[in-house]
Amino acid sequence: MTTGNRLPLRGLLALALLLVLCGCVQGAKQLPSPEPEAPQTLSWDALEYERSLDLLYAEQFSVDYYTNGYQKIAIGDGNRYLVVPEGANAPSGIPEEVTVLYQPLDSIYLVATSAMDLFRQLDAIDAITLAGLDAGGWYIPEAREAIEAGRMVFAGKYGAPDYERILDLGCDLAVESTMIYHTPEVKEQLERLGIPVLVERSSYESHPLGRMEWIKLYAALLGKEAEAADYFDGLMERLAPILEQENTGKTVAFFYITSTGAVNVRRSGDYIAKSIGLAGGVYAFSDLESGEGVKSTMNMQMESFYEGARNTDILIYNSAIDGELQTVDQLLEKSGVLADFKAVQEGNVWCTGKNLFQESLGLGDLIADLHTVLSGEDAPLTYLHHLD
Repeated sequence: MTTGNRLPLRGLLALALLLVLCGCVQGAKQLPSPEPEAPQTLSWDALEYERSLDLLYAEQFSVDYYTNGYQKIAIGDGNRYLVVPEGANAPSGIPEEVTVLYQPLDSIYLVATSAMDLFRQLDAIDAITLAGLDAGGWYIPEAREAIEAGRMVFAGKYGAPDYERILDLGCDLAVESTMIYHTPEVKEQLERLGIPVLVERSSYESHPLGRMEWIKLYAALLGKEAEAADYFDGLMERLAPILEQENTGKTVAFFYITSTGAVNVRRSGDYIAKSIGLAGGVYAFSDLESGEGVKSTMNMQMESFYEGARNTDILIYNSAIDGELQTVDQLLEKSGVLADFKAVQEGNVWCTGKNLFQESLGLGDLIADLHTVLSGEDAPLTYLHHLD
């Protein structure tokens, strides 16, 4: 039997198998590739707590850390914040009263002037692009230079912000002083424009050192916790010998004379009065109690000041309002009655530098200065100078 052109049976079977395989491959190519699974959205309730920020003195804020870099911040005025790390999404189910802050926070409108010194210590002034003071209002050179160089712009004071400029620069956080409580409509307008607002409440801290510990809050916002911890630990180490010493028993009056001839003094709960105690002194007007809603300073007539401070060991003139004094004669020009005071007669009259109240972290140096004056030690001074 001849086969002619017919393929042998074995060849037919091989050809059939090849066709089947080719069909399978083509069919496999035509199958749609599976779509990648959408990333699961993290929920507010699913955030896992890790730890809380260690605070020694501050009571007006707290920071809790959660997995994947999230932070929950609470401020003493009742406001709460969620900090979302760079590149992450905000979780679902965030309570309506919680304000979301997205890192990096690099376009801040800083109206709370006392906080500028804390940003400076963290080497983070570049994160502030808008300020509540113009260049001439700053005693902190880095802030003044940033405005003069155009890296930071004046965007209006707390009561009259330049909303257009703030929006143009993409502000991601407004840090306000407690003065904003007097103009709530400004805070509301900023929030309506999508700008989160945080009120700086370091002035409400009951312990003077709690004011400086606010550096840890700004460090948490900026991702600079290690820098803040190093600074604050170093401060505590430096102040420890002073804080551990017994009180000297010497009395101190801190005051200035107003344009009307009244004398402005601190109440006993004020941080300056408490700092005098930490430095080893006794505040002369410790009977002037503070209270909720009561200003920490008050004016009294010269007669009352004479009665309370004539026998005080040390007088310190507050230069913040009407400028620094250099001599006792300049002080007596404000009120000749002061010539009868023990401190004047014994040459124990001092004056503060004008930059003290913008340099918030200088409070540690002020406590050291006060201790030097009280103890009579021969040490350099930072914020106090003797009136000749």
